[in-house]
Amino acid sequence: MTALPQGRTRRAVTVAATCVLAVTGTVLTGCGSGDPDAGTNGVGKLSAAAIQAKARAAAAKAPTVRLSGTVVSGGTTYTLDMRLKSDGGTGSVTSRGAGFHLLRVGEHLFLKADAEFWAHEDGGSGGKATDTAAADKLEGMYVKVPTGDPAYKRFSGFTDKDVLLEGLLGLHGALDKDGHHEQSGVPTIRITGDKGSGGTLDVSLKGTPYPVLLGRAGNAGTLRMTDWGKDFKLAEPPRKDTVDYGQQLPAS
Repeated sequence: MTALPQGRTRRAVTVAATCVLAVTGTVLTGCGSGDPDAGTNGVGKLSAAAIQAKARAAAAKAPTVRLSGTVVSGGTTYTLDMRLKSDGGTGSVTSRGAGFHLLRVGEHLFLKADAEFWAHEDGGSGGKATDTAAADKLEGMYVKVPTGDPAYKRFSGFTDKDVLLEGLLGLHGALDKDGHHEQSGVPTIRITGDKGSGGTLDVSLKGTPYPVLLGRAGNAGTLRMTDWGKDFKLAEPPRKDTVDYGQQLPAS
């Protein structure tokens, strides 16, 4: 057998190695591939409807998630940073310049805010009036929200993983794909509703096809979804840090 010249041998070995790496997904281009889905979870090759279904299923199955960004509802903009799991959640919400912390463990919902949040002139909103002195005492305390209080329904939704994701992940109108993108270093495939006016959703092409970034229809906010499956501690606050008003919260 005639031996190849040394230079040609090296080139042949280099080409062979490159092709092996491309097949294993370490290199996404080379050997004439050019496939943007090479080395990914393959979701990008599916139809937009199938991608949405995969993302919804992955989100429903995940035990935890972190949601951060903005949601516009009823003309009000809420800025969220919530960590959620099946039996509750914890995090911060800011709206109309007022910020507060929410914590829900099972059915027990707690709200913590500063004195300014609780202070007001009268009880016109339906709750008990809170004077300045009382508001000062509530600052930094976890106030237990009664299940029958209107605030419970309004705020508990921010701590409910299933309710939030079910309401947020739907796109409106005809679904379509809008190419490959990248979010915080994660390759994604983007799907749209009504060419974007019905919302956009970036789905991870790395590992499990989790939703990564949501642009809500009608410019109703943008939410980033991270820390899928990453566990965190969720426990009720100590009694010394808790205030229980019984059946009705102070108005705020």
